[in-house]
Amino acid sequence: MSVADVKKNAQERMTKSLETLRADLAKVRTGRAHTGILDHVMVEYYGSPTALSQVANVTLMDARTIGVQPFEKKMASTIEKAIRDADLGLNPSSQGDMIRVPTPPLTEERRKEMVKLVKSEAEDAKIAVRNIRRDGNEGLKKLVKDKAISEDDERRAVDEVQKLTDKFIADIDKMVTEKEKEVLTV
Repeated sequence: MSVADVKKNAQERMTKSLETLRADLAKVRTGRAHTGILDHVMVEYYGSPTALSQVANVTLMDARTIGVQPFEKKMASTIEKAIRDADLGLNPSSQGDMIRVPTPPLTEERRKEMVKLVKSEAEDAKIAVRNIRRDGNEGLKKLVKDKAISEDDERRAVDEVQKLTDKFIADIDKMVTEKEKEVLTV
């Protein structure tokens, strides 16, 4: 293992943490409809839980309505029940073989709860990034102990890992600021 390996590993893991945060923030509902809020809805399909996107076509009908078109007509009621039971505060209704999912406007109180949720997700991501930095620094200490690198090399590498950490934390802060603005915009 080398300094480059430690840095590359840290960067890859930090990137994954950032992508996880991005996915988690996409689930946070704003006032507008977006298909991402149904990504985690599981539908009972021939006895096994299946992602909604595997059994239906999910589209945006307008700014406040999501359209769900089941691939099989007999699945409509099952899909409707799955969306209702997903605890997203959504109330789907069938129109023929199309299911309309209107997204209700958020109250001020609900918006503030969403901001708290966004900040909590961000804090979890920051903790993950800091843990990755700690792992990287421990890897560098081990390299010094094994006499694979000098203490000067370790110091430089620790600084580089810290710069990487700072960059990812700044990215997290930027992402959260944007999502907060999106949630609070009426």
